[in-house]
Amino acid sequence: MERAAKWLAVAATIGMFIVLLMGATVTNTGSGEGCGTSWPLCHGEFIPEYAFETMVEYSHRLVTGVEGLIILGLSVTAFPLRRRYPELKALIPLMLFTLVLQSGMGAWAVKYPQTPPVMASHFGISLVCFASVFLVMRVLWETTPIARTATRAVPSGYRALAWVTLLWAVVVAYIGAYMRHSGAELACHTWPLCNGSLIPDLSSPGVAVAWGHRLAAVIALALVAWRELWSRRFKTERPDLYRTDLWASLFVIAQAASGAFVIFSRLSLASTLSHAALMALLFAALADGARRTLPQWRTSDVPLPFGAATVPARAR
Repeated sequence: MERAAKWLAVAATIGMFIVLLMGATVTNTGSGEGCGTSWPLCHGEFIPEYAFETMVEYSHRLVTGVEGLIILGLSVTAFPLRRRYPELKALIPLMLFTLVLQSGMGAWAVKYPQTPPVMASHFGISLVCFASVFLVMRVLWETTPIARTATRAVPSGYRALAWVTLLWAVVVAYIGAYMRHSGAELACHTWPLCNGSLIPDLSSPGVAVAWGHRLAAVIALALVAWRELWSRRFKTERPDLYRTDLWASLFVIAQAASGAFVIFSRLSLASTLSHAALMALLFAALADGARRTLPQWRTSDVPLPFGAATVPARAR
């Protein structure tokens, strides 16, 4: 059962990442109405006639359906392991809830056209769903417990910073998705300055949203850098947190570069998809780091030095 859960978690994580990218493709190619107002069928047919927008939208639905079955199988096989892995008690319900919620919102958007604020929340929910599936995989594949002395090495201020950074990433993602759905991506047509100014004329709603997204992204970059610098102080006791923060730093820098690519390429599909993909990876890294600061983190009584041999899960 545990082996099945582990490999289903890997498949579900990869599948959820693909679903997220396919959803971004639907948005960025304007294929949201590729199946008309019919759901779950496409134009009332199980296999609709070919058209580019129809293919993009319907393939997204099919992959999402398969992913839903994989996540259901993961939940069934992982739930009996909740006593061994206490984090699953929260992660499995979160994974199922966000999957159902994002699927429902997708169907709602097909049947009844939605406003940009509602559509932007769809991307945010997809990020949380991807992160929850990723964390289930991380929990199941972990083999090294953390010493209780190591958990006490994490300052409470760092713990608060980790969760603030995670929540702020949600804000950045939401503003970015709102900007996309409201058609304001190129309201700031230069980079890094907005229309050649550090603080542009904000009388235009589009410019205000685009500039606000950049400002929020700069704050996120500063928060991630702060986390990485702070975790260096206790990286001997908690190398796992330091490595996670390093990955987050790499992702946030790459995310900023992809944002510039979006502007310079004038919304090419490659640029917008890379921007969405890097946001998902950044959010997953931040979520994993925040989880690792929790007091409920599984611990051992014996301190383990960096590089020590792993302890099999059954030995815990």
